[in-house]
Order: sequence, then C-alpha cells, then structure tokens
Amino acid sequence: MAPLPQIDLRSDTVTTPDDDMKKAMFDAPLGDDVLDHDPTMAKLEETVADVLGFEAALWVPSGSMGNVIALMLHLRRGDQFLAPDFAHVLGSELGTAAWLALGMPRALPHDGGPGRPSVDTVRREGAAGGPYFALRTTLLCLENTHNFAGGAVTGPADWANLVAAAKENELLVHLDGARLWNAAVALEVPPSELTRGADTVTVCMSKGLGAPVGSVLASDATRIEEARRIRKMLGGGVRQGGMLAAAGLVALQSMDRLADDHANARVLADGLRERGWTVTDPDTNIVLADSPDPSATVTELAAKGIGAVSVAGKVRFVTHRDVGRADVETVLHQLA
Repeated sequence: MAPLPQIDLRSDTVTTPDDDMKKAMFDAPLGDDVLDHDPTMAKLEETVADVLGFEAALWVPSGSMGNVIALMLHLRRGDQFLAPDFAHVLGSELGTAAWLALGMPRALPHDGGPGRPSVDTVRREGAAGGPYFALRTTLLCLENTHNFAGGAVTGPADWANLVAAAKENELLVHLDGARLWNAAVALEVPPSELTRGADTVTVCMSKGLGAPVGSVLASDATRIEEARRIRKMLGGGVRQGGMLAAAGLVALQSMDRLADDHANARVLADGLRERGWTVTDPDTNIVLADSPDPSATVTELAAKGIGAVSVAGKVRFVTHRDVGRADVETVLHQLA
C-alpha cells in the first residue's frame, strides 16, 4: 500500500477523532439499536432532525446508503429522476440509483449557477404529460454543497425557487446535503434555511465535522419508519450504534469551525493562482484546479507529499480540521 501523504488534501473524510470525541464514544450509553433503539443513536437522530427542521431522522453508515434509501422511498420502477450534472448520486454511488432504487437518472446542466440547474430547466425537464409509454419524472435531487463543482453553495433564495419549480410539476425533492454544514456556515444561515420544502435530506457526520462514521437521513416520521426497514434490508442495522452516534453528537458541536477550513481553502486557492495555476474561487473548503492531465498532476503532488485527487477533469484539494494554515503554507512552499 502506498504511504499516506504528509499533507492530506484528498478529502475531508480523512480526519480522525480527537480525544474529546473518543471519550464521548467510550462513555456513550448503549443499547441494541435494531431491537430497542440505542439511546445515544436516538439522541443524535432527534438532534439532527431538529437542526434540519424535520419530524424525524435515521442514522445510516454512509451518505451513499442514505441517498439510496431516500431514492427507494421516492421512486417506482422505471421512474426518471433529475439531478445536476456530476452529482454524487449520478456518478459516485456505483449505480445504486438504478440498481436498487430502480430509477432512470437524467443529468441537468449547471445553467443556474455552479452545481445547480436553472428554474426553467427544472420546469422543462420535470414537466408532466406525454403518452403512457413516456418516462415519468417524479423526483428532483439537488446537492448542497456540490462536491464536483468545487464545493459550490446554493443559497436560500435559489433553493426556494428550485423547490417551487419542482413542486409546480409535482416532483418530490431530495437534498444530498453531505456538506450542508459547510453551506450553512458559508452563508451564515441555519441549516434549516437550506432544507425547507425538501421531502428528504441526507447530511454527513464524517466529512467536515470529523466523525469517523455515519450520515443521517431526515424526513417526516412515516418515511423514516419505512427508511428504518430499508436500512435493515441493506444491511445497515447496527446494534450498539451509540458509540458511533456519540461521535456525531460531538461533531455537531464543531460546526462553526468549518469557517477555518473555508479560510484555508481561500489561502490555498490564492497561493496556487500566484504560482500560475488556474483555480476556482472556493465557496467553502474545496479547491478545483485546471490541469491538462489531472491524474499525472495528482501523482506529481503525491511525490511531494501532498494528497489530492482528480475529479470531473480537474485536480481537487479539500481543506479540513486536520490541515491547518501552516500545512497550507507548506503546500504552497513545496509548489513554489
């Protein structure tokens, strides 16, 4: 196995629990979540549901599982669903939207801004009608922040307009909010301002917030009851899951410090630009850089001890709590 990079900017998933999180995991009250609903797991679910403005929530091992459960709740066999191009549900979840949720994906252009379709596109592509043998479009999936658009943020007004356009066509709405916390901090709004009108939302504990495992799916109580059954079908039922949920509860307390990651991303982007790179201006903690051969560039960076990945034809750097300002300055020095 290749050695880990000295400064790891491949993803904000590489963070490891700090001592406070480990202690909370060790001390967490536990129960059999499948049989009796683990008390710490229940506390995390209730907390996240309240923060997001929903009736209920369900812990899941991963955001990918949370997304496919949501799609399984919303889609019938052969239904078409819409999502912005390069959305995680389209290209990074191994086709589970089609394989398990039985949906037909349709990618929408980012003609409403980075990472999102325009209202007109949603209205046009989501319009009902046609003969009985035409595809039925029943669901709009959005992503905030949009990973492969460089952590692009959708603000409350754009979000509300897109949801309204979907509802005009009687579409359900699912939000992949893996990095919703980043969007809320960047916009200085409560997370619930960015979920209003959605039928389901997933949020991740193990990216910027730093928990080792877990995401949460939020919705109304009826859907979450069914989602719990689907989670079990997919092998996602846990027993003493409170050890993992405790990490999520601690992680939620660190939301405000995501602003540090955003500031470090801006320093990184500015420094790369000064060194001749063409980069995006980051909304949050993701910096995308142009390269004629992204895979080769990633290999060259690795040789310098810098971790990055190739996504959507670009080189991606992700700042996180385990990479401080001094680390960013070291990266820039290495690339001088």
